[in-house]
Amino acid sequence: MLNIVWPIFIILSFIYAIFSGNLDDLNSSIFSSAEEAINLCISLLGTVCLWNGIMQVASTTTLISKLSSLLKPIMKFLFPDIKEDSKIFEEISMNVIANILGLGNAATPLGLRAMKSMQEENLDKKVLTDSMATFIVLNTASIQIIPTTVIAIRSSLGSTNPTGIIFPVWIATICAAIAGITATKIFIKMGK
Repeated sequence: MLNIVWPIFIILSFIYAIFSGNLDDLNSSIFSSAEEAINLCISLLGTVCLWNGIMQVASTTTLISKLSSLLKPIMKFLFPDIKEDSKIFEEISMNVIANILGLGNAATPLGLRAMKSMQEENLDKKVLTDSMATFIVLNTASIQIIPTTVIAIRSSLGSTNPTGIIFPVWIATICAAIAGITATKIFIKMGK
């Protein structure tokens, strides 16, 4: 769908710029936007590398296992059909921990690995398991204590208070997680 919508917007923008006499403004905005996008990518690259490195180090220490044991009661409630000592349980725990710490870029490969492991054990490959559906909802809502990516973006764009969004992020992500998990549990019960 987006591969249809975006080209239409781009074509309409060019047509409007031609008829309104703003072709020079359009041209300069294209190049300035490209420059801003490159600068943003370069500034985020450092943050991504730092937190991915921290998660790599944390995964080889006992920190992840200690945090996983703190999350175990919640994880057992969310994923009752996954065994506590399984590789999937550990992968889901690492993904949740990365999301809680606001490491979305580090959480993505962990989430993909967990989803791949769940799919390998899935008997019906065309239908999501209850755990897979819950995991998708949990990842989408992703409670974040420190939204590092958003703070890095705000900082790179010159915000005077890049950390000013922490409290609203807590409220939004906690509400989203509660609503999503509640809806998921209700739909799972209705489907059985």
